[in-house]
This record gives sequence, structure tokens and C-alpha cells, in this order.
Amino acid sequence: MVNAYGDASADGAVRGARVVEVDVLRGFALFGILLVNAQLMASPWTAFGGGPSASVLDRAAAWTVTATTTTYQLFSFLFGYSFVLQQQAAHQPNTSVACRHLRRMAGLFGLGLVHAVLLYPGDILMTYAALGLILYGLHDLTPRAAVRVAVRLVTGLAVLLLGYGILTVVLAEPVTPAEYAPRVADTVAAYRGGVGSVIGAHLRELPSALGANLTYAPDMLAAFLAGLAAAKAGLVERRGRDSVWLRRTLVRWLPVGLAGGVVVAVCANGPLDSRWFLIGHAVSLLTAPALTVSYACGVLLLANRVGLAVDILAASGRMALSHYLTQSLVLACVFTGYGLGLYDRVGTAAVIAGCGMLYGLQLAYGAWLMSRIRYAPVELFLRTVTLGQRPDRAATYAGS
Repeated sequence: MVNAYGDASADGAVRGARVVEVDVLRGFALFGILLVNAQLMASPWTAFGGGPSASVLDRAAAWTVTATTTTYQLFSFLFGYSFVLQQQAAHQPNTSVACRHLRRMAGLFGLGLVHAVLLYPGDILMTYAALGLILYGLHDLTPRAAVRVAVRLVTGLAVLLLGYGILTVVLAEPVTPAEYAPRVADTVAAYRGGVGSVIGAHLRELPSALGANLTYAPDMLAAFLAGLAAAKAGLVERRGRDSVWLRRTLVRWLPVGLAGGVVVAVCANGPLDSRWFLIGHAVSLLTAPALTVSYACGVLLLANRVGLAVDILAASGRMALSHYLTQSLVLACVFTGYGLGLYDRVGTAAVIAGCGMLYGLQLAYGAWLMSRIRYAPVELFLRTVTLGQRPDRAATYAGS
């Protein structure tokens, strides 16, 4: 396999503690993140499959994305995996490693705060930064112990959501689109307004968004720990090019993951009503890992067969943070008063088609840019914060 720097390696394509397969998976996960965030940034009707006026095509598109998208979990897994790689590459005394990690999480939190206020209140970076501190405290866990903790976190949260969801189904009344419309009228007007109006809407929504992230924080931390365990066992390096193992794992777990995804979509996007939302998400917590593993194996199988896919996806994976923030910037310019003000004016199918176009452009741009520089702009900023000084400029450019 040829890695993202253009040279060959037989042991998982590693150079300078980078594992190219991890970059490939991160580049792929960007598309799932885009699909989810775009729907939330385009309309307040995501939970209703596109709203009362949505076409059959729009409803089908929303239902399909809900049933098949689990890439937040993949990103969380890769966060934990990359954490171990960074620790192994640091070659510093423990105190120095701790300081670097603290600075990195502080920089990530700062980026997330700016992102949440200016572009998208559903930001995940602040939550990742806070959980990253907990991850550091657990970094000495053995792979087996990390997996045990992860399983307990996911199971506990699933039981809580399932119990609360059952109470909701039994005791609550479903919320209809007609009842929901007046609640979001002010939000729609705010997002179509000027810059101040949009930022004001972000600030009003930020507490509830942070609350939602806090609710699912145990699941994110569990994925961090799964990534930590996998990295300590060298799973991607050992199995990333093993086509037989990848294929066998894909075939075994894909049906489980898709079955869970269908349950989630039925509960979240119909035909079941809004009361079933939490039950669907409880099921998702238990089955999404199977779908995530299946996607990862499928992408690595493709990468093993198509060398160009490695180069393109790995390049975007190396600048995933820059791409993530750019996605929010583009979506904000399209759907809010920052630009076109198309909030609640575009159907889900069109939004998803636009995501495909944007992702394709990002892949092409990422491949072009990362062939010329070593660090993308946001990654360079975060690395500077992490090191406490700007990296040597000569090392920033590929080939120097």
C-alpha cells in the first residue's frame, strides 16, 4: 500500500506514527458527518423526516440517511486510536506529554466554541475536548479493560434511554407537525435574518445542543476507549490489509448494523411517532458499532483494491478538522442569513445531493492541497497550540 506521503510500507503504511488506514477511514467518515449536519443546518424538521410539506422523495432520503449513518461513532473511535498514536510518537516524559495533551484539548475546545457560536451550535469539538481529558486519565487501561469499560458505558446508557423511552411511549402524547410548527417559527425567522440574528439563534440553541452531547457522552467515551484498545493492540496495522479478515467481518456484522439502523429510522422518521425516538436511539447504541465496523472494513477493502482511493481519502483524513469546519462554513452560507438564507426552503433530497457535490469537491481539494503542504490550516493551528510553538516552517511543506 502507498501511504499518504507517497511512499510504500509493508507494515500498515506507517510513517512518523501516522497510520494511513486511519486517515483513510477519517476521510470517509467526513461524508457521514456532512450528511447529518447538513440536514440539521438546513431545516428544523429533521425529526419529522423533512416536515409536513416534504415530498415522498424527501422523506425516503431522510429515512435512508437515518438508517445508514453512524459515522459520529467512527470519528470517536478514530479519536481514541489517534490519541494512542500521538502518545507513542511524543517521546517525551509523562509530564510533558500531559501538558501537550492539555494544550491540544484546550485548542480543540476553543475551536469548538468559535464553531458553535458562529457556524453550528451542534458542535462536537467541545465535547471531544472535555472527554479527551477523561481519556487521558484512562490511558493506562489495558485493551481488555478498556473494552469492558466501553461495554458498560454503552449498555448503561442504552438501558437508561430505553427505560425513559418506554415511559414516554406509555405516558406522553405524540407531537404532531402542526403542534411543532409554531415552536420553530421564530428559529426559522432568525436563521433567515442577518448576522446578529443568526448568532443569536446559535446562542439560544447552544445549551440544548450541549445537553444532547452530554447525554450521549458515555457513548462517545466508549468509542474513544474502543479506539484506544484497538490502537494498543495494533488492530488497524495488523488487519488493515487482511482482505480475508475484513471481508469476513463485514459479512458477519453488516446485517446486524443495518437491522438496527432500520429500527432507528422507523422510530425517528416514521411510521412510528415522535414518542419512539428514544427507544430507537437505545437500539442504535447497541447496534451502531456493528454498522461502524462494517463500514470501516468495507472502506479498507476498497482501499486495498483501488490505490487512488487511498491517496484521495487519506489526504482528506489528514485535514479532517479543516474539512469539518469548512463544511459548516459552506452550509451556514447556504442556509442562513450569512448568505443565501435557504433555511427550511430546500428539500432533504436536494440537501443530500448537495452534500455529495461538496464532499466530492473537498476530496479533490484535499488531494491537491495535501500534495503540497504537510499540515492544513486548522491542523497547523492546533499543532502549534499543542507544541506551544509554531512547527518548523521547513517541516510544514511536503518533501522538505
